[in-house]
Amino acid sequence: MAAKGSDSEDIIETPSQLNKLTGASEVVPSATTTSRIELLSFYLYYVGNNGLSGFNFGPSQFQNLLFLAGYDPSQPPFSASCGSNTGCVLPYLGKIRDINSIVLLTNGISFAIQAVLLILIGAWADYGTWRPNITIIFTIAAVAVSFAWLGVEDPSQWQAGVALYILGLIAYQGALTFWTAAFPGLARHLPEVEVSALLAADGKKSVDEHASFESLSRNRVSNISFTVSSLGEILILVLMVGIIEGLKAGDSTANNTKAFSVLIAFSGAMWLLCALPWFFFEKRRPGLALPPGSSLLTIGFRQTYVALRECMRLKQTFLYLIFYFLMGDVLNTTVTVIATLQNGVVAYSTLQLTLLLIVGIATQAIGIYSFWLVQKKFRISTKGMLSFNVLWILVLTIWGLAGVHTDKFGFKHVWEIWLYQVFYGLMVCPWFLFFALFSVVGKTSAFIGPLVSSAIITVSGNNNNMPFAFLFGLGTVSTIFLYLVDVKKSRIECEEFVKAEADLEAFQG
Repeated sequence: MAAKGSDSEDIIETPSQLNKLTGASEVVPSATTTSRIELLSFYLYYVGNNGLSGFNFGPSQFQNLLFLAGYDPSQPPFSASCGSNTGCVLPYLGKIRDINSIVLLTNGISFAIQAVLLILIGAWADYGTWRPNITIIFTIAAVAVSFAWLGVEDPSQWQAGVALYILGLIAYQGALTFWTAAFPGLARHLPEVEVSALLAADGKKSVDEHASFESLSRNRVSNISFTVSSLGEILILVLMVGIIEGLKAGDSTANNTKAFSVLIAFSGAMWLLCALPWFFFEKRRPGLALPPGSSLLTIGFRQTYVALRECMRLKQTFLYLIFYFLMGDVLNTTVTVIATLQNGVVAYSTLQLTLLLIVGIATQAIGIYSFWLVQKKFRISTKGMLSFNVLWILVLTIWGLAGVHTDKFGFKHVWEIWLYQVFYGLMVCPWFLFFALFSVVGKTSAFIGPLVSSAIITVSGNNNNMPFAFLFGLGTVSTIFLYLVDVKKSRIECEEFVKAEADLEAFQG
């Protein structure tokens, strides 16, 4: 793609055209230049790391085991099995809790561990050369957890399911975080971006034109990555439908429970298959130099301290971060609460859940692409589009809140679950269009919502829709911070901080 100069002539962007322009005989790619096979491997990895094992079927199998092991709270303990129209409880961490509360509590514990872990090692994605190795370690751990589910198929093993659920989420998020950290360097070293940088350095194009071209290149890689991942994930889900039919999952509860574990293991196997090319073809680009007086063991805590200190000075950025983390927590918790309700509504059917995922992925692709087209065509500001997107997140919480006092609405029926998948894909999922990379951090910090929601279910007499009241209130408050943000001032603040961090000035004083 050729950028336009101020004189309306095409700016040269290819190595061969640069040779003619500069008189050079050849532009030789450097050791860090992104190769085609590396880029394809990057795309393929995201097909494998799709969240089906740790984020979808793993949690569903965990809740399924809890349901089968639990008992009806209206009867003496363990004297009556759980039913579709009765409550379902188990003793967990010192209390008798509803199984939905157990899932949310365990989810919150997992995210809290992730937050601490990423404070410790998250900075390694930026500094030193450990990032590729950490990606490999987290990936192998996630695949191992996926295969471990094959040994957990009986309801009496639900405690083992707790451990696999927590480990699966941590490994999935850790692998996604460190793989995502490769994206900026990968895009920056695309051949056409490197050529554009040379032209800018030689004064043959402006710095602003180069920045615009690099931004377009990043967006292109990001969009292609999402498209390839979505198509690949749908293909994997279609194969899973065949596995479900082969295992006759619909014939009995035992078959359905076994099918869950097989699907998780199959997803792990596909992840490993898709990850291997990235392990071999990723170029080991050097990270930032450690600030004086820091080590890999201390840089994470020091970086966190510096970020918090600077946020107090960067007022607009601070407002924006408050909004982001609060609304990110609202969205992640809302999706988790709905997932627990969804599992019960479809009676933990592996076939129904797989088909719902196919619909959800297809509609989210349409939703994200539509938002992008509308924003591009009408030149709507990011804040304007984000405000529109946030409105539908709040609608989602109101939808769930309606089910607090009625069984007629509020994610209580199968038709609602199908409608939710379409609604979420078209109107809510474009959130990730605005936070494609930053959302990784948000997920690891989203432990407040699940912990509070779990407590709300317990104190409300096991009303599984009651957390939506808290989520609606928190979402409304976070939206106020969004409207207070001055985007232009925030951008200037962020640019100054990034430059100071790169020059190590932010770590002084």
